[in-house]
Amino acid sequence: MNTNPGIFGKKIGMTQFFRADGSVARCSVVDVNTVVVGKRTIERDGYSALVLGFGEAKEKHFTKSVITSFQKAGAPLKKEVRELRCAPEFAAKFELGAKLPLNEIFQEGQFVDVQGQTRGRGFTGVVRRWSFAGFVQTHGTHEYRRHGGSIGTNMTPGRTLPNLKMPGQYGNETVSVLNLKIARIMSDEGVLLIEGGIPGSRDGFVTIRGAVKKKNGGKKA
Repeated sequence: MNTNPGIFGKKIGMTQFFRADGSVARCSVVDVNTVVVGKRTIERDGYSALVLGFGEAKEKHFTKSVITSFQKAGAPLKKEVRELRCAPEFAAKFELGAKLPLNEIFQEGQFVDVQGQTRGRGFTGVVRRWSFAGFVQTHGTHEYRRHGGSIGTNMTPGRTLPNLKMPGQYGNETVSVLNLKIARIMSDEGVLLIEGGIPGSRDGFVTIRGAVKKKNGGKKA
């Protein structure tokens, strides 16, 4: 489990900017204006974590029990709440109701892992789902241009083997993209620019943590 310092936010879209050397950086823009709304401690819960909230919310959209839990924590109501496990030392740095300072979590040029929910594409065929080439388009081909072809043998084993690439549900699954680089940190606006594409559609929520497969992922370079 990745327990490196991280944050979660909402994907705004993509943009680009020019570096000092004139090269272009294509970046994903993430709004990370999150607030600490709770904590998990080893003494009470058996593990250490920060509970983060994002987006303003109204009381009419919550049950009384949820509102009471926010009030006991002394934190404002938030539309989206997520729990990020972390080291006890990291969790102790932040108080309830405080906004996470980006400069204390990330550094420009640091590698991060981004996790999000991909766009759902419904029930699709093998060409779109698995990038099959399809059948030939000439020589009398009829109604088999985008088919998957044979899915098994006749006598042995006499059945379709499991895990064959076939049509089915595509997308709408949790995906992690590793080793992306932070291009720019805009602390005043609460925005992160991450080089490359990240999972999910616009306005989708993503989790950003220090990379687990890079030396400077869990700490500042």
